[in-house]
Amino acid sequence: MSKPDELLVNVAALVESGQSNQMSLTVVAGGAVITGRLAPEAVWRQRVSEVLEDSDRLVEFSGAFTATTGGEAPPTHLHFHVARILQGTMGIPETGGMYRVSIEDVTAWTVGDFSYSDH
Repeated sequence: MSKPDELLVNVAALVESGQSNQMSLTVVAGGAVITGRLAPEAVWRQRVSEVLEDSDRLVEFSGAFTATTGGEAPPTHLHFHVARILQGTMGIPETGGMYRVSIEDVTAWTVGDFSYSDH
């Protein structure tokens, strides 16, 4: 999108202000379909930092994610956790991952997440 969807920016701002991780969202960005729950950026950064701290090879990068964020400006990114990239009849990864998506790159979205069933 050349101009971010104002409604999507407002949804992201509500997630940020409420510090809630219960908003489920599915977006199309760069041709990929990503589905999961939104998290406030600070919560997302902390969780990524914790994962990196647990890695012998990546621990040095954990500090980059604990840096403070912008403040009062409108959100520019969506921060997904427990998220999957939808591929055919499966979600990758199956357990959910941590994704950061630029709101400007979102070409379509819907409230709710998608899951698959073996039935």
